[in-house]
Amino acid sequence: MKHLGSESGPAGRPGTVAIVGGGIVGLCTALEAQRQGFEVTLIDREAPGKGASFGNAGYLATELVEPLSSAKTLRSALSMWLNPHGPLALPLGYLHRILPWLARFVAAARPAQVERSRQGLVALNRAAVPAWQRCLDDIGASEQLCRSGYLLVWESAHRLEDARRHADYLQRWNVPTELVRGARLAELEPALAGTVSHALYFPEACQVREPFRLCQLLFAAFQARGGSYLQQPVGALQPASDGVVLQTDTGNLNFDRAIVCTGAWSKQLLQTAGINVPLEAERGYHLSFDAGVNSLQRPIGSAERRFVMSPLDSGLRAVGFTELGGLKLKPVRQRFATLRRHSQALLPELADPAMDVREWIGHRPTLPDSLPVIDFHPQYERLLFAFGNQHLGLTQAAISAELVVSLMKGMQPPIDPEPYSVARF
Repeated sequence: MKHLGSESGPAGRPGTVAIVGGGIVGLCTALEAQRQGFEVTLIDREAPGKGASFGNAGYLATELVEPLSSAKTLRSALSMWLNPHGPLALPLGYLHRILPWLARFVAAARPAQVERSRQGLVALNRAAVPAWQRCLDDIGASEQLCRSGYLLVWESAHRLEDARRHADYLQRWNVPTELVRGARLAELEPALAGTVSHALYFPEACQVREPFRLCQLLFAAFQARGGSYLQQPVGALQPASDGVVLQTDTGNLNFDRAIVCTGAWSKQLLQTAGINVPLEAERGYHLSFDAGVNSLQRPIGSAERRFVMSPLDSGLRAVGFTELGGLKLKPVRQRFATLRRHSQALLPELADPAMDVREWIGHRPTLPDSLPVIDFHPQYERLLFAFGNQHLGLTQAAISAELVVSLMKGMQPPIDPEPYSVARF
């Protein structure tokens, strides 16, 4: 396939490109396209950064290289689903609609596919932090990325071997960890000394100070460099050999190219361009505790409760759940209650009834093999895609942007794009 460069507009002007989707992936992609000389318009039905990007934990989870679909997950899926406070939820009213996706998820647990997915995740995650450093250095916001470290904690002393086995597994992928207990654990996180038995400490782990503030800074830099923003929904795509037409409520918009970065909403939009992807909207919940709560020094994850807590500029945030419930169901109140239960078990001070706690739900874009789509349309190279990063949207946003824009411009990609092909389904 011939790959087009940026010099494709009339009279030699830079080509125009529409970035559809103003979340963290879309914002990084818009900035990267600007760096490569394109005239960029960002389009979203909401304000930038107000979707799933608003509610994440702010932690760059580069150690998560195991795909969600695996033999281990399948063995424990039923018990997790039946546990009223477990990490997996499948609302009964949605179960009939998700059965085809679940069949693909089970198929993705074949050993060969698990290995392909693992290698694809490793490639993206190894490149993730350097890509973020380049992006933030470029806009003068490097302070937003902190080498905070991360703790994966266990409350049960009899699960010490679980921590050791996990450390051995991570060593295969060159992820350094330190097993901590007692005085060392109390030194790292004094607030957990009374509730946690042991932990794995990730000294090189990074987080961002505040996810929504990060989105605002990216958007401000995009606008300062001449980027345009349209707040309106895109209903359909019409790709052609010489450009892409976006259909909106106010009329058609014409661009030399377009990149779809619409997260959990990407499936419907791709269908209008003749592509079907097995994308599911995975609902995520969070609680944000009052900004005055400064209990933790760094993000922590509970290996047993399967949720994450992060200290952000806006307060302490608890994030959890894999709830496969689509885009339209109302939030399940029990999920917020479970997050409170887990948070208070680790930090009893959070049980204070006078504490201000804010609730939020968003939608993650999840594909059965845990890999994103970063690719061209199979027939129309002027239409590209960057979506489906599931739990790793923030982690992989900057490197996903570099990869998709390199494909668009015909440059050597920073990593092998083959695992993220839209044609793999």
